[in-house]
Amino acid sequence: MRIHVVPQTQGALTPRAAQLADGARGLGALAAEVLGVLATEVPVDPAGDPSVVDGVANRDALVRNRAGQLAALEAPAAKVITIGGDCAVELAPIGVARYRHGAGLGVAYFDAHPDLNTADSSPSGAYHGMVLRSLFGEGDPEFAAEPALVPGRAVLVGTRSIDPAEQDAIDRGLAVVATPDDLPARLRDSGAESVYLHLDLDVLDPGEFDGLNYPEPDGLSVPALVAAIRSLAEFEVIGAGVTECVTADRDELRKLVPVLEAIRDVLI
Repeated sequence: MRIHVVPQTQGALTPRAAQLADGARGLGALAAEVLGVLATEVPVDPAGDPSVVDGVANRDALVRNRAGQLAALEAPAAKVITIGGDCAVELAPIGVARYRHGAGLGVAYFDAHPDLNTADSSPSGAYHGMVLRSLFGEGDPEFAAEPALVPGRAVLVGTRSIDPAEQDAIDRGLAVVATPDDLPARLRDSGAESVYLHLDLDVLDPGEFDGLNYPEPDGLSVPALVAAIRSLAEFEVIGAGVTECVTADRDELRKLVPVLEAIRDVLI
């Protein structure tokens, strides 16, 4: 098992986005301690251009950062936990997982937002809200995955803030919305043969953890999240990502130890 820390900030345009780099490093250090493995930082472009080009803010920096991640993922000997940074860091590892594990790859997508916008539909141009749509091979061709995820094999859990274009994508079957209890059944029904676990920490209720980049009310508790992650044990979980942490406070981060332990246990 390996940990890749990707302190990328350019995919988010929120007030706390600048804190994503330190949050990734702090969470990566904690994950290394809990899992007992080395955390390796993947270099990212420290600059960017927040002006929107072709519908995507910081577009050039995001393209360069993805190249660095792909290079880090070339050796397939171990399962990788990617610690972001913004959700855009998931484009490379999920895309590589789809290439290596085939069309049977499913994604358990724990996120308050479905990340199913395109450059045309995004209200902000922030790419972290487009990454799952790209993984289905849609949107900006620079980011569109090839091969793409099979429609219906992403199961959204804890998702509660959905833009109209994202709802349209859900309605035509790109992704499925599920409760935590329904997650395993929905993955089975989708035909998933292996699973990648995506966790944007904003799936948690803001009262549970103070390091959320894009908090939304009425989220999951830590115990509910842990139980949902552990329910994936029946599947072959081939990788995981944890994103959008904006605190490096050690005491606050330690609230996530049960989450990291659950991720470790389903990956083993």
